[in-house]
Amino acid sequence: MCINVLNMDVNMINSKIEKAFNAQINAEIYSAYLYLSMATYLDSTGYTGMALWMKKQAQEEMQHAMKFYDFIYSRAGKVTLTKIDSPTSSWKTLLQLFEDVYDHECKVSSLINSLVELSQEENDYASLVFLQWFITEQIEEEASALEIVDKLKMLKDSKPALYMLDKELSRRE
Repeated sequence: MCINVLNMDVNMINSKIEKAFNAQINAEIYSAYLYLSMATYLDSTGYTGMALWMKKQAQEEMQHAMKFYDFIYSRAGKVTLTKIDSPTSSWKTLLQLFEDVYDHECKVSSLINSLVELSQEENDYASLVFLQWFITEQIEEEASALEIVDKLKMLKDSKPALYMLDKELSRRE
């Protein structure tokens, strides 16, 4: 539906899509909060390279939230922020932490897929185009996390190898 606002045509966002995208903003901010929690854990255990990787991941998740925020407003919608749950703050092993990252990224992929399905049901083509970027992004996010999980499984508890992986992850741009 289009409306005339200050003599400009604006393609208004569907109310179901608006509600779902607001929920996704919350999910993206939670992701940032989770990754920041992981960074604090990693910093406290001496894995500063991995902590840096997580801090950059947290920043990226906030950027994702802002993409949804901006999209909602570009379609004459309203952003509604809700409570963010507290994330986990400790892990038994590095492997468990990065398996949690992978599992979380799979969950986010599922959320994005649900948004795509809703956009299709609502014939909201602008939202479908917008969500294509997130589909591609989630493929990269899952692959990146799984690569680290696979490396940690291979390295096991080798302190020199974990040191090298920590250094490698510190170079994330």
